[in-house]
Amino acid sequence: MPWNQSGGGGWKGGPSGGPWGQGPAGGGSPPPDLEEILRRSQDKLRQAVPGGVGFAGVGLLLLVLAAAVGYFGFTVRINPDERGVVQRFGAYDRELSNGLNFRWPYPIEEVTVVPFTRQNRVEVGFSSGPTGPFGAIRSSARNEESLMLTGDENIVELNFNVFWNVKDAPAYLFNVRNQGDTLDASPNVKAVAESAMREVIGQNDIQPILTKSRQNIEESVKTLIQRTLDSYKSGININQVNLQKVDPPTEVIAAFRDVQAARADQERLRNEAEAYANRVVPEARGEAQRILQGAQGYREQAVAEATGRTERFLKVFDEYQKAPDVTRKRMYLETLERVLGGMDKIIIDEKSGSNGVVPYLPLNELQRTQSGGQR
Repeated sequence: MPWNQSGGGGWKGGPSGGPWGQGPAGGGSPPPDLEEILRRSQDKLRQAVPGGVGFAGVGLLLLVLAAAVGYFGFTVRINPDERGVVQRFGAYDRELSNGLNFRWPYPIEEVTVVPFTRQNRVEVGFSSGPTGPFGAIRSSARNEESLMLTGDENIVELNFNVFWNVKDAPAYLFNVRNQGDTLDASPNVKAVAESAMREVIGQNDIQPILTKSRQNIEESVKTLIQRTLDSYKSGININQVNLQKVDPPTEVIAAFRDVQAARADQERLRNEAEAYANRVVPEARGEAQRILQGAQGYREQAVAEATGRTERFLKVFDEYQKAPDVTRKRMYLETLERVLGGMDKIIIDEKSGSNGVVPYLPLNELQRTQSGGQR
């Protein structure tokens, strides 16, 4: 990993080299050549005033030159999205915020301007190219970066972006070995991001990676990248990790899709079975509860009727024991009333013959009644 091991930015390229092995970088500028400036100003003044200049003109010229030298040599302007890092005789001195700031001219102080709020993007596993004829962004895969080994010894192809910015300009300037004059640490961030993603993918099985664990993987990788960069005191802040593509390798993607389809069918059938069970089981439980309640009601009714008959019999038995003859006759009469109450009856009085009445039985009517009942 291209981190600067010295921590303070090793000086390269001779005594005038900066921490990146170059001359004054960023907002630093070489000292102005006063003789050259003075000569050019005199030439322009002679052209503007053909009759020559007097002592007052020379004084005014020197005043203007002094103001110009003071402005360009002792001040530096920092844009709102930048921070300036001041090195005095090569050692870190202070940090400059946006606006017009005072500084001593080179070689006393050197100012390096660091892009502070700029959002940087790192692509891992692919490389974006120019847009196509319809505005689509063309990209090419990088298999050496995108192919990763999962925890269950499968291979998955990953493309993702990492968005970052600078949060500590001095730490970013002195603790990270950047590329060229642009002070861009994207190669360093890319190396850490790829390492963090391989570590997280190696701790998970392929099925959750392809389906439901994308957000968890993004958060885990972001946390791991930030922790690694902070351990190096890089001054870099990771804003977001965004997974673009998570697929099996191209050679086996058809088989994986078949497996995914089978799993989807399995899940669908399981859901249908659970829905059927959720509908049928409550109905069966309700029917069982209704039957139990009916049986309970019948049991209570039968017990109540049997208890009532028992109590009635015991009461009758008690009365019978008190007066057996009266009770026996009353029971006899009640039985006759219950048996003969709904029948046709012919009553013959044995004493009617003594009064001169001839007993008469309507046999024909009885026969018709019996024959009609048989039909």
